[in-house]
Amino acid sequence: MFLKVAIIDDKASNRNILRDKLLRHGHFQVCLTANDGRDFMEKMKELSAGELPDVALMDLEMPNMDGVDAIAVGSSLYPSVKFVVLTIFDDEDKIFKAIKAGAFGYLLKDESAENITDMLWQMYESGVGPISPGIAYTILQLVQNNELTLAQKPQKSNGNNFFDLTSREKEILHLLVQGLLYKEIGARLSISANTAKKHVINIYNKLHVNSRAQAMHLAYEKGMI
Repeated sequence: MFLKVAIIDDKASNRNILRDKLLRHGHFQVCLTANDGRDFMEKMKELSAGELPDVALMDLEMPNMDGVDAIAVGSSLYPSVKFVVLTIFDDEDKIFKAIKAGAFGYLLKDESAENITDMLWQMYESGVGPISPGIAYTILQLVQNNELTLAQKPQKSNGNNFFDLTSREKEILHLLVQGLLYKEIGARLSISANTAKKHVINIYNKLHVNSRAQAMHLAYEKGMI
């Protein structure tokens, strides 16, 4: 099984390097490359429904149409595509705008090739939105400052048991929002990566979410973290 990927970056060298990283993994198929958001939209029109990418790796600062605008338009026109930011920028303003536009994940280009491919494949297997650990921490700070939601900061009276999470699931939820991968969660708790994955899937089902960012929002809103 291949995960079909689109790469959108204004630098040809970046596109080529990323393509090579993905192809070395063995489970990725690069079905589209584009040099900016407008180029991406034009090329998407030429694809049939079966040819659409599963995930679009989107740079942010590009000419003609930047990544935020491309995510906003693309997520509306192609709801089946998961838009994941892949950028050098880790400032709050860009993270905020990308998530508001509909980004499913946010990765930094200085992540190792192994981490990028692991997180993308993890996303395919269980729907976990891939987020670099440093970005996960920043998102959590934005949520705590009420910058990513209009909801008021909740009281923590009943939230901890609202979704019937087990003590182990609560423990894993805390590690998940820190941006840890399955294997890192497993190492921290002395369990296998596969067991950690099963726990995360159970957590997502109980919270009725399908991405790490959504889990962060809900966990904080309900007072679970």
